[in-house]
Amino acid sequence: MSRIGKLPIALPNGVDFNVSDKNVVTVKGKNGSLSQKVDAAITVKNDGGKIIVERATEQKRHKAMHGLYRALLASMVKGVNEGYKSEQELVGVGFRAANRGQLLDLTLGFSHNITFQLPEEIKVTTTAEKGKNPTIILECADKQLLGAVAAKIRSLRKPEPYKGKGIKFVGEILRKKAGKSAGK
Repeated sequence: MSRIGKLPIALPNGVDFNVSDKNVVTVKGKNGSLSQKVDAAITVKNDGGKIIVERATEQKRHKAMHGLYRALLASMVKGVNEGYKSEQELVGVGFRAANRGQLLDLTLGFSHNITFQLPEEIKVTTTAEKGKNPTIILECADKQLLGAVAAKIRSLRKPEPYKGKGIKFVGEILRKKAGKSAGK
């Protein structure tokens, strides 16, 4: 039995849960609505305010799907109720971030600025305080989409290993390399 899969998912107040006949699970809450297609071997049911995920057989594939879909559904419930947040900071002299609606404008030390179009589901804010690194704050109900967009932004200028310049997540610890040692 999957340790993750057998745990029930508690439905908070204000969160609606629905399973269609084509195995599509829809979760609605104050932050929006999310849906996920579930494999045919997995059954999802509502049991008095809790979501129960069960599998058809003990095959290795079904065991893997059991834990996967339970984790995805738990992320959906948390996302529509509380939401997810990702913070990134730009480390480097002259690095800047600004946003106009869903358009993120980044100055990352290249010869040109990078403009990044964000999906409508993501809310973005940028801060630039004197003496601190500029930060990009992304908020969304969909954990998968938020992670993909945050990874894409980070890939525009990954932190380099010598000085740590680049885009990094807040709280991320970077391993720095030693520079050249002086000659004899």
